[in-house]
Amino acid sequence: MKYRKLGKTGLEVSALSFGASSLGSVFRETDDNESIRTVHAALDAGINLIDVSPYYGLTKAETVLGEALKSVSRDRYYLSTKAGRYGADAFDFRSGTIIASVEESLQRLHADYLDILFLHDIEFVDPAIIYEEAIPAIQRLKAEGKIRHTGICGLPLSLFEEFLPNADIDAIISYCHYSLNDTSLETILPLIEEKRIGLVNASPLSMGLLGTRGTPDWHPASREVKEICKRAAEHCAAQGEDIAKLAVQFSTMNERIPTTLVSTANPSNIVKNAMWVDEPVNTELLEEVRFILAPIMNETWASGIPFYNER
Repeated sequence: MKYRKLGKTGLEVSALSFGASSLGSVFRETDDNESIRTVHAALDAGINLIDVSPYYGLTKAETVLGEALKSVSRDRYYLSTKAGRYGADAFDFRSGTIIASVEESLQRLHADYLDILFLHDIEFVDPAIIYEEAIPAIQRLKAEGKIRHTGICGLPLSLFEEFLPNADIDAIISYCHYSLNDTSLETILPLIEEKRIGLVNASPLSMGLLGTRGTPDWHPASREVKEICKRAAEHCAAQGEDIAKLAVQFSTMNERIPTTLVSTANPSNIVKNAMWVDEPVNTELLEEVRFILAPIMNETWASGIPFYNER
C-alpha cells in the first residue's frame, strides 16, 4: 500500500481509504459480522483512513464500525465522520446540533476523538449558516480536542471555490470528480495545493456508473452518461477485465490525489481493491476506455441550492 501526506494535516494516509457507508446497509442488506470482518480486512490490507457518517443507515454504519474498532488499537487507523446531514432531506448545521452530533458519534464509534470532522453535503444550505454556525462549531471542537482537523464535503466543485479561500478548513471530500469519466477535480487542484488542503477523493466508480449491471434509477446522471459508462464497462468485460480495477488504479495512481475512498461490506472485495493499487495498470486498456468515455467526459449533475450550480 502506498501512503501520502494529507495536506497540512500531516496525516500519512493510505492511497486507498475505506468508506464505511456500506456498513449501514445503504446499498444492500448487510450482515453485521461480515461488515466487521470487512473493516478488519481493510486494516490488515494496509488501509489506515476510515470515513463514516451518522447519515449512513441512520447511524447504523457508525454503530457497526464502532463495534469493529473496539478491538483495534487506535494507532492503527485515522477516523473521520461527518455532521450536518441526517437524512435524505434532513440538514441541520446549527452550532448546537453539530456539537451534539459529534458527541453522539464518538459514543457510537467508541472513540475519544476524531481525526477529521467533515460538514456533510453543505451545498444544500445557504452558505451563511455554514459561515456563521457550522464553522465556528467545528473550530470550537478542534480547540477542545474532540476533533484534530476540520473539513467540508459535497458534490459541486464551486463550493470548495467558495469556502477554501474564506474559511479555515483542513480537509475536503470531493466525490465523482476524479474518476475515469470525470477528472474535473484537476481544475481546483492549484487552489487545494496552495491552501495545503487535505484532499480525499471519493467514488472512483462514480456511484455505480462504471459497471456492467447498469446504474440504478435514482442515479442523477443523464441517460447518455449512463449508456456510455456502461459501454466502457462492457468493453473491459469483453477483454476479461473489470472496469472497477481500472477505475481504482486510475484514481490512486495520481500522486496529487492523496487518497481515494471506496466502500464495501465484503471482506474479499476490500482486499481485492487494496491489491489493485499495487498492480501495474493496463495502459492500453486505459486509453481505450478513456476514448469511449470522451464524449461525456466531465459531465456532472446538479446538487444542492442554485447558488452552487449556477456559478
